[in-house]
Amino acid sequence: MTNPLESLIKMTRALGEPAMDYVIIGEGNTSMRLDDESFLVKASGHQMQGIGESGFVAVRFAPMLAMLDDPPATLSQQKAITQAAKVDPADARSPSIEVSFHAMLLHECGVTTVGHTHPTAINQVMCSDYAADFALQRRFPDEVVLCGPQSALVPYADPGLPLALVMRDRARAYMVEYGEAPKLILLENHGMIALGDTAAEILKITAMAVKAARIFLGALLTGKPTRLPDDEVQHLYQRPDEIYRRKLFVASDSNS
Repeated sequence: MTNPLESLIKMTRALGEPAMDYVIIGEGNTSMRLDDESFLVKASGHQMQGIGESGFVAVRFAPMLAMLDDPPATLSQQKAITQAAKVDPADARSPSIEVSFHAMLLHECGVTTVGHTHPTAINQVMCSDYAADFALQRRFPDEVVLCGPQSALVPYADPGLPLALVMRDRARAYMVEYGEAPKLILLENHGMIALGDTAAEILKITAMAVKAARIFLGALLTGKPTRLPDDEVQHLYQRPDEIYRRKLFVASDSNS
């Protein structure tokens, strides 16, 4: 059985590779469920590139979810609750500023793994008037297969608890509409989040989202990008052979 910390380290390092252009310096964060009560999340101030065991801290779900339901009035109170939520109170490391949305997504969306990055290609779109067009439309089959029929689009909010609260509303709305959690969450003027059940799935969703952004940007240079009709998107997403292929993608590191 794969060790969660080892898997999270490997995935985070892959997302942090400079050649991928997903993050630089201290950008981005990742998380993985340990059990029903706790999860691992990247510690504040650590770079994803070359990260090791010391770059992650274990946090309990209950205090973080309670904070989302009853937000404290001040930032200092938020920090105190977050520090107290650590599995090991003696651990000197601080969880990522985005620990609240990691707790929320792992709990509400029923996934085991979350990868948050700021790819240049994604942000070229998210920092433009075309963010909604890109998030809510699909343009080629494998974008549908890996990234879902739509992305959940989250308007800009202050990083930390304010962002987690807005994101929770958008994730819940998506699940009501589609009956399942989003695979891809796009954050206006910020970046992207991939949700999945394995590290391999996070890497594949991230790679496909970045490819989709590059295609979208290239299509803009030639005029107005085309889109797949909504009925074709649903057909592709629900095709048995594509569902089978998607399951293989989740379980394997193969790119075929």
